[in-house]
Amino acid sequence: MAMSELRAAVVGAGRLGGFHARKYAALAGVRLTHVVDIDPERAGALAAELGAIALGGHRELAGLVDLASVAAPGVCHHAIAAELMAAGIDVLVEKPMAATLAEARDLKEVARRRGRVLQVGHLERFNPAVMRLRTIVAAPRFVECHRLAPFTERGVDVDVVLDLMVHDLDVIQCVTGAAEVTALEALGVAVLTDQIDVANARIRFANGLIANLNASRVAPRSERKIRFFQPNAYISVDYEARRIQIYRKRPPLSGSAFSTISAEQVEFGDADPLRDEIAAFVASVRTRTPPPVTADDGLRVMELSERIRLAMESAPPD
Repeated sequence: MAMSELRAAVVGAGRLGGFHARKYAALAGVRLTHVVDIDPERAGALAAELGAIALGGHRELAGLVDLASVAAPGVCHHAIAAELMAAGIDVLVEKPMAATLAEARDLKEVARRRGRVLQVGHLERFNPAVMRLRTIVAAPRFVECHRLAPFTERGVDVDVVLDLMVHDLDVIQCVTGAAEVTALEALGVAVLTDQIDVANARIRFANGLIANLNASRVAPRSERKIRFFQPNAYISVDYEARRIQIYRKRPPLSGSAFSTISAEQVEFGDADPLRDEIAAFVASVRTRTPPPVTADDGLRVMELSERIRLAMESAPPD
């Protein structure tokens, strides 16, 4: 029996929305039918490129599509995703899941009540280096993250925690299983916008893990790295290069009193995490099974982001 074709839309025709639209257009079993943006010129250009129909508002999608990516500004995610799901449309919502914790909780409830698939766009889950990481990391004691980017006007409707740090919060939680927080300190500084642009958070989890996270969207260069320190091993991941370096403590050589260190480097080469993310979403829509990044996963990140924001607000002034 032939596989039925699913009708897809993308809400938000900016840079990220364009990426989503092109992945849908290239995916077997899916037809990109609509591109939505409040800027008619931008929606029209992307729709024309991909043979889709341009619309000015997401409410016009009711009855026209089966699934949609929401790649609009983060402050709009809740309203758009909630209304799409209420109209019977399954949703892949880009990070941040919503602008506030209350909105994120409501999205989860709308998805439950309407029986819709809601996948949260934590893209690093589909990075092959992170997928391998989940088979290597074991009982780490300390993790350090650096996610730095030069300034652009994209994403400045939310602070740098919701813009950038959420990626590493999700990776830490999904790789280590750390959940309950016992202590948290955070500092943030607004530099070029009226939101926090540079942030540091230090988190202690109930299982003993300590995480130190650094995020900046006003850095002179781009850097996306995470390092795990665990008994007898140090693991460093370069997200952008899709490379893992592993250093393991080995027993002493014969006649020596000191342990040795073995080094291993794993390169992953070309990959397309966004294609894999969208393909996984489409598979969940087709099979009506939970997506790989659920509303609960997104909500855990939002809860931790909220705690970081509150810690920043309560931090003593210099």
